Amino acid sequence: MSKLKRRLKKTVGVLLLLAAALWANNTSRFTEPKGPPLLLAHRGLGQTFDLEGVENDTCTAERIHAPEHPYLENTLPSMQAAFDAGADIVELDLHQTSDNQLAVFHDWTLDCRTEGTGEVRDATLAQLQSLDVGYGYTADGGRTFPFRGKGVGMIPTLDQVLDAFPDRRLLLHLKSNDPSDGELLGNRLQRLPPGRLDQIAVYGGNESVAATVGQLPAVRAMSRATMVRCLGWYAATGWSGWVAPACEGVQLHIPEKIGPWLWGWPHKFVNRMDTQDTRVVVVAGSGGFSEGFDDAEAVGRLPEDFSGVVWTNRIDKVAPLLKDP
Repeated sequence: MSKLKRRLKKTVGVLLLLAAALWANNTSRFTEPKGPPLLLAHRGLGQTFDLEGVENDTCTAERIHAPEHPYLENTLPSMQAAFDAGADIVELDLHQTSDNQLAVFHDWTLDCRTEGTGEVRDATLAQLQSLDVGYGYTADGGRTFPFRGKGVGMIPTLDQVLDAFPDRRLLLHLKSNDPSDGELLGNRLQRLPPGRLDQIAVYGGNESVAATVGQLPAVRAMSRATMVRCLGWYAATGWSGWVAPACEGVQLHIPEKIGPWLWGWPHKFVNRMDTQDTRVVVVAGSGGFSEGFDDAEAVGRLPEDFSGVVWTNRIDKVAPLLKDP
């Protein structure tokens, strides 16, 4: 054998050993999941809608599926129903009002779901709580409105949510990127009793989330900026098993189509993040427009024995599939 062939054979052998070591360090085949998944109910238990053609300005209340339950998203009854159905975490949306309160409502404007008009942040809390949040829902193109008149006065404040669920996990979504919203939220969360902050997570725009974290460095938070920092480092170094400080104590929302490209997905990735007190939430599809694991077919796409957090819009349907009876 020539010297060149021997050198080539040695190089190939080294590369194969490195590849084997890389695979062994990042395969989940021999990794024990840390436990059953947590279930996250997006907006509590609400009405679902057809996702086809949805854009940022689409009025989703005008395209709901035929109602299968009486609950309206982001209301106290919907949150209670979600917890009763088996949710471990409930997600809710926050807007600052014109009189510096934090109201729970999804849309940027009032025109779609209520009889009101204009931006949520231009209304006072009293004005918001006089509206009917079920006013605009229709499943048949406007022929009938099954929830009209049933949602009057049902826009809660963050304070009301915290009072109603003093020991339950909550994910708070800051709907604007205004730092003042993040500061207002930070001021409120600073008044929580000891230990309560451990049950709260925050996500939203870069600037609003940064303002909250600036006041409460210990809060688990997520924004596009925190995701890019953490996953950028992880893409470069995660093969080694090392988790960068940028991934410590945060929250990651991972679309199911992205997960398989991450080092150690799913079990090693989730376990590595868990050692850093970072929560991994898997969302359906590409993660756009509220995609969740909402039925048996979607649940069947989850990694086997997934032990992170599962995002769903139909906790009533999904909890029986993933929770022990």
